[in-house]
Amino acid sequence: MFIPSVEREESSSVAALPVRETIDRAIARLNENKQTWATLPIPKKISYLRQMQTDTSRVAGRWAAAAVQAKSIPAGSPLEGEEWTSGPWAVLFALDRYIATLDSIEKTGYPRLGARQVRTRPDGQVIVDVFPQSMYDRLLFSGVTGEVWMQPDIDIGDLRDTMATWYRTPAPEGKTTLVLGAGNIASIPPLDVLYKLLAEGTVCLLKMNPVNDYLGPFMEEIFSGLIRDGFVQVVSGGAEIGSYLCNHPGIDAIHITGSAATHDAIVFGPGGEGAARKRANQPLNPRPISSELGNVSPTIVVPGPWTKADLRFQAEHILTQKMHNGGFNCIAAQVLVLPDQWHLTDELLEAMRAVAAKTLPRKAYYPGAGQRQAAALAAHPDAERLDPDSSDGSTRLFIHKVPFDRVNDMCFKEEAFGSVLSETRLPGDDAAVFLRNAVNFCNDTLLGTLGANILIHPRTMRQLGPQFDQAVADLRYGCIAVNAWTGVGFLLTPLTWGAFPGHRLNDIQSGTGVVHNSYMFSRAQKSVVRAPFYPFPRSYLHGMGTTLPRPPWFITSRTAGSLARRLVEFQAKPGIGRLPGIFYDALRG
Repeated sequence: MFIPSVEREESSSVAALPVRETIDRAIARLNENKQTWATLPIPKKISYLRQMQTDTSRVAGRWAAAAVQAKSIPAGSPLEGEEWTSGPWAVLFALDRYIATLDSIEKTGYPRLGARQVRTRPDGQVIVDVFPQSMYDRLLFSGVTGEVWMQPDIDIGDLRDTMATWYRTPAPEGKTTLVLGAGNIASIPPLDVLYKLLAEGTVCLLKMNPVNDYLGPFMEEIFSGLIRDGFVQVVSGGAEIGSYLCNHPGIDAIHITGSAATHDAIVFGPGGEGAARKRANQPLNPRPISSELGNVSPTIVVPGPWTKADLRFQAEHILTQKMHNGGFNCIAAQVLVLPDQWHLTDELLEAMRAVAAKTLPRKAYYPGAGQRQAAALAAHPDAERLDPDSSDGSTRLFIHKVPFDRVNDMCFKEEAFGSVLSETRLPGDDAAVFLRNAVNFCNDTLLGTLGANILIHPRTMRQLGPQFDQAVADLRYGCIAVNAWTGVGFLLTPLTWGAFPGHRLNDIQSGTGVVHNSYMFSRAQKSVVRAPFYPFPRSYLHGMGTTLPRPPWFITSRTAGSLARRLVEFQAKPGIGRLPGIFYDALRG
């Protein structure tokens, strides 16, 4: 029951009556069935997920094609791969991991966790190695690993009891959650719904974002079984529909992926009265709310013995962190944290310019990009323009040498959400001092705690030893990527995805709660994803033994489109026979 483009049917104050009646019926149907879902046997839930695998595979091509067209990606461009990977592949991968978790809960009462997966830091903090999990993971993501770190008060003996706690709740009570979907990455809405359904046991009303409500019919197809039986409903609409839903008496809880401003309007109300309630921390909306709200994402470049090949590869990496999906990612790199005294700092910037010259600007499809870019230019009129000026925000801007002590600069306090990258330079006469300064700067100056990236040479990492481990521990971010991008952490469902815990409701920053998290940890602190510093074959020359070439999510991959389609086909129906084609495309990328 998808309602396309309903904002045309709204009155000036509330949703028009026909739309309200349709929404009311959808919510009533969910409430009729929420207790059934809460007590539904696990095998039945698994059967729904298996049907979703089939349905997602069936619609994958149409889904990706619709997104490619909506974002004006040139037909046949390798950039088409972004829509295959961050859309159908992410959902199929998640379904696979959730099915494994539910199967284990059905057999043992808990998600399966091997003894070798669990370890502790010297201070006792528990870490669980959650990726890779299979031979295929090791082959397709060679050298990529993922860890979930628990909150410091959890010890190994407590760990199992923090997993899938909802499934051990006596007489669970059914609930209806409103999921306000994101408008940028196609897999965010279905992944958010899956987590609420499976980890929290709640039925879901998914409201599509007006930016990508063209995906609504595909969401209906992949959730068709759950929609038929009254456990999921899908609607669309603008801000007034959203407001009606957030205050609907049939809604028990809310989850939003979006902006802190939208979160605050939901919780405290709009305008001056809402601002006053926020200052007093007096919510107007009493419903529990979880949220993922973006970030001023840093990429920390640790000084070390980089070669020209390293500079070129990591320049591609940084530009990918910035320009994947046109820069419209909640964890797109925004502030490059550079060592002021490193002799290669300027060479890295030159390598980035060379990469930018070989790639084209992207259409700024997300609303407000032009205004946000104009504000950045007004604050920094000396910004380097990598492309001709445009009013729609598609010009790639590079803002140089923002003083690190200008703590209220908009580069540090406002999410650009577009093609604006800034750099700041920190002191430190060696890697250890610089890294300590960088951690403090990111923690204390930058807005948000969703994700941070670190690029560091393996030799430097070895030399720093425990000091590097402590830096990762000290960073207050929900996902930390070491020689990787936090976007990979988003894609890998075994990792948690959300802000570092502890934000207050009236100072929400990057949000509260987590999604993805297929092990269903209830007391996670952060996730850490690691990848090889060198691509294959240079990895072998340096004795690392990893076979990941230029990753398919790089904006410079020449075969990302065909490779991503092959990965979707593989994820839908894994088999050794599909690997040669994947490896062939990967090596040509």
